Amino acid sequence: MSLIVMSDLKMPEHIAIIMDGNGRWATERGLKRTAGHEEGAKTVREITSYCSSIGIKYLTLYAFSTENWERPKIEVEFLMKLLERYLKNELEIYLKNDIRFKAIGDLTRFSKSLQKIITITEERTFHCKGLTQVLALNYGSKNEIIRAIKKLNEKNLEITEENLESCLDTAGMGDVDILIRTSGEVRLSNYLLWQNAYAEMFFTQTYWPDFSKAELDDIISDFSKRERRFGAI
Repeated sequence: MSLIVMSDLKMPEHIAIIMDGNGRWATERGLKRTAGHEEGAKTVREITSYCSSIGIKYLTLYAFSTENWERPKIEVEFLMKLLERYLKNELEIYLKNDIRFKAIGDLTRFSKSLQKIITITEERTFHCKGLTQVLALNYGSKNEIIRAIKKLNEKNLEITEENLESCLDTAGMGDVDILIRTSGEVRLSNYLLWQNAYAEMFFTQTYWPDFSKAELDDIISDFSKRERRFGAI
């Protein structure tokens, strides 16, 4: 059951989250950083299911950035295996809950097996009409915009806001309404720079593995009280 009485709130359509703090969560508990990523994956499942239940249209999660390749090799390898396992395990949950899966970012750097699992999951859930869960994988906003400009040139399209948006990874999704970053860091880290132009931003001290439905409720409640003027008076 939803914790939110939706009729009482102005609900966002698109929530984006920078899921930060997995490693610190684990380190403070005397655990390996990988344990934090495992726990973080459980939070992804919980928050995704909850967003689906309260009628959110898009949930975009920063899962692996273009800069994350600079992490220790053993951690990167673990994250790739965790992603494969997550997608294999989640497919039936997606289908059961009418959740569509979409990946954004430059996927060409991933292994052929991981690319195949991503493609299969996207194809199997394409018909789903509820929440769209978007994972940003090998994603960087500067890289996305450069790729979009290349697409414009290939299509011989005039460079306009509308045409550029049609070539972004998030084409058709609409801009972000709420941007959340966990763990106390206060920066965007090259995440959805175009799409966050008028997002309402929330920065919480909570590490991602501890982020809860109740905290999300508080953020949505705060969002519903804000006046969004989009540059107007």
